[in-house]
Amino acid sequence: MNNNTEQKLIAKNINPTAMRLLVLDSLLQQHSAVSLSDIEKSLQPADRITIYRTLKTFSEKGLIHIIDDGTGSPKYALCADECDTNQHHDLHVHFYCVSCKETFCLPNSKIPEVALPADFTPAEMNLVVKGVCSNCKK
Repeated sequence: MNNNTEQKLIAKNINPTAMRLLVLDSLLQQHSAVSLSDIEKSLQPADRITIYRTLKTFSEKGLIHIIDDGTGSPKYALCADECDTNQHHDLHVHFYCVSCKETFCLPNSKIPEVALPADFTPAEMNLVVKGVCSNCKK
């Protein structure tokens, strides 16, 4: 862990506790979105509830976003810097590989605007494309 990890937490108004630093460091090392179980395995022995609460705090503060990739297990990935407590600003497409079972953020592929009826209020948006990633095609 380095001072940069601590600064990322402070920038989002998150108290940099030891567990929060460990969870963030684990997320920074990932190349794809990860589940609670994945994080728990990388931090053993760590309390699952504490990790879950840490992830919830990170999401509420705009540090990570939660991805429903259809597997029944939410995945977690780092947000763009401009996300904050009030709103996630990086609405992008996610890709789920049916071969390796990994979920990838595609930050350059934005979710298209959806015209909702005037009396509909959206709470969240999620777009997941399923297929085979470049690593599995080889």
